[in-house]
Amino acid sequence: MNGISSWESAGQPAGALEKDLELTESDFARIRELIYQRAGIVLAEHKREMVYSRLAKRLRHHGLTRFGDYLARLERQPQAKEWEAFTNALTTNLTAFFREAHHFPLLAEQVRDRPGPIRVWCAAASTGEEPYSIAMTLAEALGSRASQAEVIATDIDTDALARARAGIYPMEQVRKLDEARIKRFFLRGNGRHAGMAKVRPELADRVHFEALNLLAPGWSVTGPFDAIFCRNVMIYFDKATQARILERFAPLLKPDGLLFAGHSENFSYISEAFRLRGQTVYIKAPR
Repeated sequence: MNGISSWESAGQPAGALEKDLELTESDFARIRELIYQRAGIVLAEHKREMVYSRLAKRLRHHGLTRFGDYLARLERQPQAKEWEAFTNALTTNLTAFFREAHHFPLLAEQVRDRPGPIRVWCAAASTGEEPYSIAMTLAEALGSRASQAEVIATDIDTDALARARAGIYPMEQVRKLDEARIKRFFLRGNGRHAGMAKVRPELADRVHFEALNLLAPGWSVTGPFDAIFCRNVMIYFDKATQARILERFAPLLKPDGLLFAGHSENFSYISEAFRLRGQTVYIKAPR
């Protein structure tokens, strides 16, 4: 198994942080405005502790002690690479294989008898568990035609995408899948790689990862798609932003294409582009 070192260097859980850095109310307000402008993320007032803990590492990296100095540096350099680190730090990546499991049988039913290539867009790929779950579902549903399936997986967090591309996960996380899926879609690590599992190349080759900001004026992805998964990301946007994104999703879907939302998301009263088909599953509304 290759790529273990890249997984190990992708970031470690943050430990407890001493509050030795200065974060004023004005700084926090600026951070909330900047991440909203950059990524559409709405940070609530109670997220101050999270903001401190996640951005403190960036200040220390640059040898700074005041958030105000860090923000001033960012604003002076609108094209700086540090904006990527700033955005990555404030992005939440909570995911798992086959999370919200009721969606995957619906996807299988949607594609099983379709002729021609099958294309699915996962618009919040995070560290890869969701797009690989989609790819596994397509492989099982399509059988010998699985090579005609493609999953486009995008995310704004470039650190998470690096881990997703590596396709390497702790075995205790993969072990939650049934044994047949583990044998079919993963390689087990041995020796110094014991306790790890890697997505098999034949599955990984069907998933294409790329960075994409849903707020960007232009998207690199092109339709048509049989389904779009945009789950548990819209909750971080305000209603106006949600509506704009939904309107942009609609023309990228095939006429009977499905849009999968997260368990706490409801698009019924936000956009007329979609109508509810089932539990957090939408279909394009006729125009």
